Amino acid sequence: MLKLYTSAQMRAADDYTIKTLGIPSEELMQRAGLGIAEEVAAMAEAEDKILVVCGTGNNGGDGYVCAGELLRRGFNVEVYALSGRLSADCEREKGKFSGTYAQTIVGDIIVDCIFGTGLCREVVGEAASVIKAINASGAYVISADIPSGLSGDNGKAMGVAVKADKTVAIGALKTGFALADGFDCCGAVTVKDIGICLDKSSFAEVYEDEDIAKLFPARPRNSHKGTFGTATLMSGSPQYIGAAVLSVAAALRSGCGYVKVVCAEVVKNAIVPNFPQTVFTTKCDLTSRAIAIGMGCGASRALYDGIAHLMREYEGTLIIDADGINSIAQYGVDALKDKKCTVILTPHAKEFSRISGRDIDEILSSPIAIAQEFAKKYGVIVLLKGAGTVITDGRRTVINARGCSALSKAGSGDMLAGFMCGSIARGLSPMEGAACAAYTLGAAAELAAGEFTEYCAVAGDVLAKIPQAVKNFMLSCGEEE
Repeated sequence: MLKLYTSAQMRAADDYTIKTLGIPSEELMQRAGLGIAEEVAAMAEAEDKILVVCGTGNNGGDGYVCAGELLRRGFNVEVYALSGRLSADCEREKGKFSGTYAQTIVGDIIVDCIFGTGLCREVVGEAASVIKAINASGAYVISADIPSGLSGDNGKAMGVAVKADKTVAIGALKTGFALADGFDCCGAVTVKDIGICLDKSSFAEVYEDEDIAKLFPARPRNSHKGTFGTATLMSGSPQYIGAAVLSVAAALRSGCGYVKVVCAEVVKNAIVPNFPQTVFTTKCDLTSRAIAIGMGCGASRALYDGIAHLMREYEGTLIIDADGINSIAQYGVDALKDKKCTVILTPHAKEFSRISGRDIDEILSSPIAIAQEFAKKYGVIVLLKGAGTVITDGRRTVINARGCSALSKAGSGDMLAGFMCGSIARGLSPMEGAACAAYTLGAAAELAAGEFTEYCAVAGDVLAKIPQAVKNFMLSCGEEE
């Protein structure tokens, strides 16, 4: 499991390391610069021209240390220095650099040391021009700590950002790596431990295959359908029949014992030929371990009233998706406060804007903080979909980093809700079930894209790859041979 930290958490860790532990900032900068130089040297050829692009802050200071070390090792290295007032540490390290300076952005390898995680404004002027030149250079680009121009907190490009082939994270991974543009900007990521003392109790988690494999334990031979629980889905409508078909299909792949569906007759007629093992019922089974509602149902007062009734009477886990969220947003969010069950909401940014009353731009600028705030206020789990999906109960936060644009198509959310419902039905906790579903669908999408491309893969292709994704998880920790 990986741990991700915000910019504020990293600043606090730096401050504690320097002021309380007594490690000078100069020493930390030396360690950072040498760590970056090690990564550059490991992949550089003797004849490569290396250009280190240094900003005016401490990230630039790391760059000067890096350039000096590469020069000492005999590499062909130059520095491109951005103009402006230098931080004290940057000025000190620049004064130590004895090499030459370049006037153009040209090199076989370019080391990006312009901005660090402290950037909180749009990139303009010289810095913007230099970043654009780096991206257009055709060079192999290594970013120091974070690609310059990328927000360390929300992963948004601040106007323009470096698109690195590799990022050398200093001290720890940053939350921005696993959100929004972070996936497109960071490239391969490696972490250099330079002795910064991190808060071990406050971070966002990112699962890896080995972690997800634990959520698919060996199943006992001495078992029956009831052993693995019942998932009930209230899904589909005459306009959105496919939502029910896909949610049912994904639930059946999750490992639960029964999948029950509440749906219109026309929806039932579409499900039966494909999934005859589905159980049809006229109302939600309140003995189910998990119920998912809203997928393709159409927003309505009736749906809202049904959700409100379930929250008052049901004691399991209720997943509210799509039009269920839209109905709550339209007819009253305070209904979320009156509940016996555990509630999971699965909005994308626009749906979350409706239910939270926050602007979409505001949500995208602070996805973790706003999701945590809403989760705490209403006592729910929020699964906020995006390039990196944020899952939080207000205290614990997981970011799903698996997936690709093959999921940016109709039906993906229906499959997610169905698989999540089945995963919780078979015994996972609500947070585990949400994380497991997001990760598994993401991994399946990557497999589908590998075969059909991200352009051509559709929901059915992702669905078909779920078994292989799960098998890969098990193989990662030796569950199967």
